[in-house]
Formats: sequence, structure tokens, C-alpha cells
Amino acid sequence: MIRSELIQKISEENPHLYQRDVERIVNTIFNEITNAMANGSRVELRGFGAFSVKKRDARTGRNPRTGESVHVEEKHVPFFKTGKLLRDRLNGKS
Repeated sequence: MIRSELIQKISEENPHLYQRDVERIVNTIFNEITNAMANGSRVELRGFGAFSVKKRDARTGRNPRTGESVHVEEKHVPFFKTGKLLRDRLNGKS
């Protein structure tokens, strides 16, 4: 499901809301999650999962074309850990 499909689904299930308002709500939620993660915070949605940022240390990599050693700088990557309810539902429990 992509963002526009999510907005469409929420709009259909809530006919009292205008689609532009639903779009604004969805965008605000995603922006707040992104901003929190950019600041290094963890975002937890009970039953769904937790978004966090993991640090990858600097390392020496290898250029696959030439075989030459290349320095790879430290970086931060997004990480998502599923919540118990989501994990159970995906595995057919409850």
C-alpha cells in the first residue's frame, strides 16, 4: 500500500472527512515520525511497532568493480521493529 492508497482508504471509511483533510492528517503523522527520527528519537506505535535510528560505524568496504578498498563513513539508518500484536496477526494468531 502506498501513501495515496492509504489516504483513499481512510477517506472511504470516514465519509464525514474531506479527502484533503485526511491527506493533511496522514502527511502530518509521517512528518512527525520523520522529524522525531531525524532528531534521534524513537517512535512507538503500540501494537504496530517501533521506529528507531541505528548507527552504522565507519568501515573499510571494497569496490566490487575494481576490488579497491574504499572508506565508508559512519551513517545512521532507519530501523523498524514490529510490535507483538502485528507479529501475531501476521502469523495467524488472533
